[in-house]
Amino acid sequence: MAELAALEDPKARAVNEKHGDDHGVNLGKLRALAKRLRTQQELARELWATQDTAARLLALLICRPKAFGRDELDAMLRGARTPKVQDWLVNYVVKKNPHAEELRLVWTADPDPVVASAGWALTTERVAKNPDGLDLPGLLDVIEAEMKDAPDRLQWAMNHCLAQIGIEHPEHRARAIAVGERLQVLKDYPTSPGCTSPFAPDWIAEMVRRQAPPVA
Repeated sequence: MAELAALEDPKARAVNEKHGDDHGVNLGKLRALAKRLRTQQELARELWATQDTAARLLALLICRPKAFGRDELDAMLRGARTPKVQDWLVNYVVKKNPHAEELRLVWTADPDPVVASAGWALTTERVAKNPDGLDLPGLLDVIEAEMKDAPDRLQWAMNHCLAQIGIEHPEHRARAIAVGERLQVLKDYPTSPGCTSPFAPDWIAEMVRRQAPPVA
């Protein structure tokens, strides 16, 4: 904790707080500290228990993802508080845990939009890597009906799933693009030069273009 406190940078905190993250540690330095510590599950649990955001991010980097129980992960998500901690928990820990599919189903149906967004993030992972058994037309139905009025984090997660369906599954691409065009979600999102827009039709078109084999 003393090392983390020494890494505190007011400029980094100002940037992070704009995104809802209450810490001031440069993530590159945090990763370097994690690399030195290596995997330490008990230390990770102790760091998580502090409720300090930087400590929790470090915990997620040095933990053993498969060592957590289903209920433990559920409680961790519900108590995570900040977007970065929630994202890292889902991407670095839950996706590698044997309870991921069970949690995906439970979280997607949860009334808390932040919890539901984690379920949609796990669904997006399956759309890309393990779509067998997923009802892709059904997912498009839900997205079409609910994404427009969803709270920000849930809307973002559903939009990512929409784009992934369009990118990875050509048979559903036309409908995914049509849903995006009709809902207009994130169409005006500010995008830096050289970056891909999160507006699903543009996102799908750009990623499909990149995947296309070069013309001889």
